[in-house]
Amino acid sequence: MRFTQDSSTSAHLIRAYSAGELRINDDVHRATVIVSASVVLTMPEVRDMNDLARIDPSRILAQSPELVLLGTGARQIFPAASFSAQFLSAGIGFEAMDTGAACRTFNVLVAEHRRVVALLMV
Repeated sequence: MRFTQDSSTSAHLIRAYSAGELRINDDVHRATVIVSASVVLTMPEVRDMNDLARIDPSRILAQSPELVLLGTGARQIFPAASFSAQFLSAGIGFEAMDTGAACRTFNVLVAEHRRVVALLMV
């Protein structure tokens, strides 16, 4: 059986993740990013969980997500309840997980054409 690559999609996909680095399509990012199927925003001011309060949720909400994924680095850390409440009160699902799991979940959901936004800490 012959397989061909589907090049009809222009969605952002996470190609690789390692400590301190993300590869989204062909671009390498060494800082926290917000990524959706259509947008990648670098967030160098967010280095750890304490910095989440600096994030304006409208930057994420502007992407009209049905689900927000938070990748918290090498291990899963739950954010302050006030952070996730911003999304839950708007009827948007929210999940926190380690960044590797968030990358894999993001790619699956994008392939299913779901409206997902990931905030990924490296």
